[in-house]
Amino acid sequence: MEKEQFYYDNKIVKMFLWATILWGIVGMLVGLTVALLFVYPGLLEFAGADNAISWLSFGRLRPLHTNAVIFAFVGNGIFLGVYYSTQRLLKARMFNDVLSRIHFWGWQAIIVAAAITLPLGFTSTKEYAELEWPIDIAVVLIWVIFGINLIGTILKRRQRHIYVAIWFYIATVVTIAVLYIFNNLELPVTAFKSYSVYAGVQDAMVQWWYGHNAVAFFLTTPILGLMYYFVPKVANRPVYSYRLSIIHFWTLIFLYIWAGPHHLLYTALPEWAQNLGTVFSVMLIFPSWGGMINGLLTLRGAWDKVREDPVLKFFVVAITGYGMATFEGPMLSFKNVNAIGHYTDWIVGHVHIGALAWNGFMIAGIVYWLATKLWKTELYSTKLANIHFWIGTLGILFYAIPLYVAGFTQAFMWKQFNPDGTLVYGNFLETVTQVIPMYAMRAIGGTLYLTGFILLAYNVIKTAKAGSTVEDELAEAMPLKKISGQRIAGEGWHTWLERRTVLFTILTTVAILIGGLVEIVPLILVKSNIPTISSVKPYTPLELEGRDIYMREGCNNCHSQMIRPFRSEVERYGEYSKAGEFVYDHPFLWGSRRTGPDVHRIGGKYNDNWHFNHMLDPRSTSPGSIMPRYSWIIKDNLNASDIEAKMRGLVKLGVPYSEEEIKNAKQSILAQAKKIENNLRQDPEFVKNYGNSNIQNKEIVALIAYLQRLGTDIKASNKTALK
Repeated sequence: MEKEQFYYDNKIVKMFLWATILWGIVGMLVGLTVALLFVYPGLLEFAGADNAISWLSFGRLRPLHTNAVIFAFVGNGIFLGVYYSTQRLLKARMFNDVLSRIHFWGWQAIIVAAAITLPLGFTSTKEYAELEWPIDIAVVLIWVIFGINLIGTILKRRQRHIYVAIWFYIATVVTIAVLYIFNNLELPVTAFKSYSVYAGVQDAMVQWWYGHNAVAFFLTTPILGLMYYFVPKVANRPVYSYRLSIIHFWTLIFLYIWAGPHHLLYTALPEWAQNLGTVFSVMLIFPSWGGMINGLLTLRGAWDKVREDPVLKFFVVAITGYGMATFEGPMLSFKNVNAIGHYTDWIVGHVHIGALAWNGFMIAGIVYWLATKLWKTELYSTKLANIHFWIGTLGILFYAIPLYVAGFTQAFMWKQFNPDGTLVYGNFLETVTQVIPMYAMRAIGGTLYLTGFILLAYNVIKTAKAGSTVEDELAEAMPLKKISGQRIAGEGWHTWLERRTVLFTILTTVAILIGGLVEIVPLILVKSNIPTISSVKPYTPLELEGRDIYMREGCNNCHSQMIRPFRSEVERYGEYSKAGEFVYDHPFLWGSRRTGPDVHRIGGKYNDNWHFNHMLDPRSTSPGSIMPRYSWIIKDNLNASDIEAKMRGLVKLGVPYSEEEIKNAKQSILAQAKKIENNLRQDPEFVKNYGNSNIQNKEIVALIAYLQRLGTDIKASNKTALK
């Protein structure tokens, strides 16, 4: 049988390479800006302290940073590696060039749409899933196109058995589709506004089932696939253990999906779900470290190359970072460790070990190596790549170590008691100002890391200019002969499975579905998981508008709405949070970190004027605060024109608004707003500054209404019980 000649599509690989570099710089630059806001809260107040710019506030930039780094930088980096390695591993050009181009341009269009809408405040608030529903639909469509292109290439391959990297690509495509669709099930109420179909505890569970597994199946499994292809290629060594690869793959994809609840330990999530999350998270260390060992031992006999080759240096630190992050994750799943780490900056440091070392360095190594292959030349400057390596490594250390110190400092300060039983640091702000030097060091680390990446961009541009353009690379391979679908003599069962790609994909899908189904279905169907609290009522129309403003401004990026059953938290904030308090919360807003105090019981704690002044100038009520000013909320009129549509949408999701309440929504808003303005006018200073201004029509009034409502329903329940 004669060999067939065909061409690899290098053009699409180059397109993703440039996109990776561009979005890497953008995402890191936004991240550095966000880090500097912790040290200089007024950094972006170009228009003056009283004219803060809404789309440059921390609450809107933070999701822009996370989305840009995860989906734009790492996403394009994944596609870069997948499009290059898949063609070589399967000995076939990608299934369809048009699909490849639609995938590329569609993904970039989604990134641009996210970059516009997130700063404008269009957000569903769910972490790493903030995009609103029209963009969500676009994400699913483009992902399906990517899936068709990948599966199509697998089906027309000239290589009988699919290599381990392809296993991880298959798991990524299948699982991200499942996760993204189910987490983003939402009911649109306007062109750019939707409410999650899940409420409270159920929404939290689904979100962290997605959130944790976005880390697992977007930031881990595809990068592992790239590791299994590029590390042996660059080191010119075979993978250390094929058998370990099999164990690594199947145990990892089966166990990972169960681990989401470890993000919700000590919350209102039922205990059984928390325990399942802990058990499977701890077990996860074994396959994770199996992968790390397989990657590092692939370099056996090639360590002399590591001393010379910057690409291998990046790979070694990346794999080591993966090992560190996947050791730390299971440790943080132990409840006693989680009690210290959760809501502190330790978690931010932990996440960035994965992002900066594992994802960032692995992609940097791949980019350097591919630059020489795609442009058929030597790297412009190996010395510059080495400088990038050392600056980047230093940047990771400067970034992570101060945040570990900050995390422990915060945890111990939050929990410290005086002999008389009062909190030593009763004012939360004391714990914030204490760690600002660590935030400054984090910003230095980020600057170093970004500088190194800019050196990469310069190096690759110079390499491309010196090289030659080969967009269609000639290759040849033998066509596949048809053989029996049954196992042949001497063929191992997994080897047989590797040539049955449809069956392989089905088994992968089953493996990743089991954990999610066991944890989520009972939580949704068994009512006893969320005991009813009769005094908990839906938000008034004005409070609902205020809640939407709270989400728009990303307040949940810094403030939690979950008081855990710890003595220190109950002493600081009030009674711990109950599952039944969140039954009308679409979506949940428990937050994942605390740069500011928890707000779940803030209703009634301060008067309306305090909230007004706090939003206008946080330093006026809380000296030393690093919270941004929200002066636009005081100037902008409240637009409640969609309130009926919002309430009717929530009725469909089970919130018991009556038809009369919906019809009278606007009158209700006017009446409650007028009452709040009257309260504000009790302060002579407010009257002096705002005179006859019609504050009742401003957004601030809705936000005050929502904040004053928070956590008060359960207090009504307690009063009833006392009677």
